[in-house]
Amino acid sequence: MAFSLGINSFRFSPIICYANPNHFHSNDAAFIKRAAELADKSAGFTSPHPNFGCVIATPSGNVAGEGYLYAQGTKPAEIQAVEAAAGSSKGATAYLNMEPGDCHGDHTAVSALVEAGIARVVVGIRHPLRHLQGNAVRALRSQGIQVDVLGEDLQSKIVEDARKSCLLVNAPLIHRATSRVPFSILKYAMTLDGKIAASTGHAAWISSRKSRNRVFELRGRSDAIIVGGNTVRRDNPRLTARHGGGHMPMRIVMSQTLDLPEEAILWDVSDVSTIVVTQRGARRSFQKLLASKGVEVVEFDVLNPREVMEYFHDRGYLSILWECGGTLAASAISAGVIHKVFAFVAPKIIGGKSAPTPVGELGMVEMSQALDLIDVCYEQVGPDMLISFLQPIPELTPVIPSEDETFAIDPTVTPYESSIIFFYKTWDPYGAFSNFSPHPIQMFDSNGDYATWSSVEHYYQAHKFLGVNDPVAKDCIEKIKSAKSPEEAARMGRSMQRQCPNLVRSDWDNVKIDVMYKALKRKFSIYPHLNSMLLSTAGSVLVEASPHDLFWGGGREGEGLNYLGRLLMQLRSEFLGESSSSSGTTCLAL
Repeated sequence: MAFSLGINSFRFSPIICYANPNHFHSNDAAFIKRAAELADKSAGFTSPHPNFGCVIATPSGNVAGEGYLYAQGTKPAEIQAVEAAAGSSKGATAYLNMEPGDCHGDHTAVSALVEAGIARVVVGIRHPLRHLQGNAVRALRSQGIQVDVLGEDLQSKIVEDARKSCLLVNAPLIHRATSRVPFSILKYAMTLDGKIAASTGHAAWISSRKSRNRVFELRGRSDAIIVGGNTVRRDNPRLTARHGGGHMPMRIVMSQTLDLPEEAILWDVSDVSTIVVTQRGARRSFQKLLASKGVEVVEFDVLNPREVMEYFHDRGYLSILWECGGTLAASAISAGVIHKVFAFVAPKIIGGKSAPTPVGELGMVEMSQALDLIDVCYEQVGPDMLISFLQPIPELTPVIPSEDETFAIDPTVTPYESSIIFFYKTWDPYGAFSNFSPHPIQMFDSNGDYATWSSVEHYYQAHKFLGVNDPVAKDCIEKIKSAKSPEEAARMGRSMQRQCPNLVRSDWDNVKIDVMYKALKRKFSIYPHLNSMLLSTAGSVLVEASPHDLFWGGGREGEGLNYLGRLLMQLRSEFLGESSSSSGTTCLAL
């Protein structure tokens, strides 16, 4: 079996030859690679998201402006580059590692390039998400801008190398789009004779400090880190990125029987959350203990890597790092959910007949059954050798939430016969409905003056601490307001609420729906295209598809309260003039 990046859905048109292809291709390839480098700059600082980079080059070949997407819900890379280039954009060429993915109804990236007078756009790859693929390319061409897509309009070895850099920087998004599971990396460190620990289980340390620092970087690039029960019992790991700030990945423990210690570092969720996934019904008393510590427990009817990855796909995760032992690693490989492997090989020999190996039993009995690797890379990391490679994955089908209790909220919906529109991440087809979408709102502050909030989420999180007579609470409000992204605003607000519950306003549970409602109403009132998008969904059930937020979201199987979807349906009904006498309030029919 051969391993490859597994991108088979792209079909390319015949190439267009230029008078001097080597010259043009060399410049184009260099700028596209630079755009890919820029796209990767937010890795570790924000949670994984579609990576966009933009370089604007003048006809003379000078860089006039650059930009990259910092996090979901922040300013597009194209706008940043246009602003940096100022007047130099007119007649220039814009290089994009990936086709713009405007999910917010306003086509801001495309509009910025058109209005700046860009004459030509070179695109590394088309957007892999089906609802966005080709839209921006068509929009730019309809405005008379020359658009060249690598592999379609430009083709050569140097172009293919540049295109590969674009594929790699968005490998998680591409694999998510083609497989319906998060992009998963298996990481392990082993001795030269293939052991991940001594026969006693002792494993600290196999690899060098430089290799371990590289692992911290890998963690920072991941939504979550998975380990098995054996790792928790044997190593009592922290599983943090340890970079002193920025994105901290979720920690996941996969255990069939919950044969886990009552005390473990992973049960301390004051700074980083932990999820334990297990078989339904396993050790109910221990589940209650974990819940009392703030650890989330998710039960599965059948606990296996594929089911778990489907679940975290529905949670919106793009990238997951597996740091498990050989048994769980073999199970994940057999399930086809491992897409990349990082193997750190240390120049050590430990021996031992019973010493564990990085991959357990795969059921293979002949060498002809061995997995053949392609796209293998070798890198020296201190005294160790890092070997990495990719592999393909199959497609899966998404889960759709239920549609109960909707007619009382929005009379345009016919229960059990209407369509369902679900939204979650800002890059979803209806990503503009998310409270993380990049639409600033102006709201009155406590002094009666207008204040600008970068997103609905900024406003919502800050209002947890509004009116609390404490300098720490006031400082938190200002920090949330100035947060660079909705993600960081949410992280600040949730962390402060968890660590200092006394700083949360006493009436928060009673007013939080009203706070969200007011912010949403403002957002959909001041942006006409968002209002039109909302009204276009009349007759459909709107579901915030978070499987873990059972208050604002719909839950994994429709068990959530879906208050965000309900608020949007109520707003839609009000905007359509079909609300009842309760219109204008935030009392939701349950």
